[in-house]
Order: sequence, then C-alpha cells, then structure tokens
Amino acid sequence: MFGADKGTAASDRLNGKKLNIGIVQARFNADITNALAHACKTELLALGVSEKDIDHVTVPGALEVPVALQAMAEKGTYDALIALGCIIRGETYHFELVANESGSAVTRVSLDYQIPVANAILTTENLEQAVARQTDKGRDAAQVAVEMANLLESI
Repeated sequence: MFGADKGTAASDRLNGKKLNIGIVQARFNADITNALAHACKTELLALGVSEKDIDHVTVPGALEVPVALQAMAEKGTYDALIALGCIIRGETYHFELVANESGSAVTRVSLDYQIPVANAILTTENLEQAVARQTDKGRDAAQVAVEMANLLESI
C-alpha cells in the first residue's frame, strides 16, 4: 500500500525494553550538558530502557564526542547512541568550526557503523537559548534513539 509504514507502529517504536543505549556527553558548558543528560536518562527510563543498559561517558567537549561514539559503535553492543553537548556562539569563528565538525563527525559515525545516533549537541547563539532547550532536547534525543533503534531492527 502506497505510503504505508513498513516498520512497526510509532508507539511500538518507543518501547525501550531490551535496548542497550550509549550516551556520550561533552563536559564543556557542564550546567547545560548535565541538564541534557538528566532529561535524556529520565526519558530513557520512562521508555523502558533498563538503567543497567545505559552506558554514559563524558568527554571534554563537542569535538571529542564523535571519537567516543565511534569507540562505542565499534563494540557492536549498542542498539543506539546519543551525543550530548552544547556549543554557544562566541566572538570568533571557532563556534562554526566546532559546530560543523562535531555535527558532521557524529553523522559519519552513524552512517559508517549503521547505528542510530541521536545528535543533541546544542548550537545556540547564547546561554539563554541553551537553557531554554536543555530539557526538551535531552528528552527528544532519548526518544529518537529508541525509535530509530526499533525502526532499524524492523527493516
């Protein structure tokens, strides 16, 4: 049937039971990334992911997130990965470099290893925008990881 969803129903895709999830959190802008991680982990638990099936590591900043994601992907034990970080625009070009390079590398890990990677590395103009997004984006990342893990399993 044209337009039919060949995977499981959307609600079934948000069932995190039996999933093993890896989280990589940048410590730079720690107040924001800690809030992202808290919201993310709380949502993973609400979706049925067991606490023992959530591995959470931290790295210095957004540029280090992809290499940790890659190491986790190489283990082959995760159903999905989550990238958490916060890049706030400053007065130099460094913001664009970090935002573009980290985003590209996160996507490359996902494609190279055929594993869903929910990218919740915030890129904002200022601290207020980051604070406004920290909870919703952490929760969104958990939902994306669970849904995509289940979708890929069904394809």
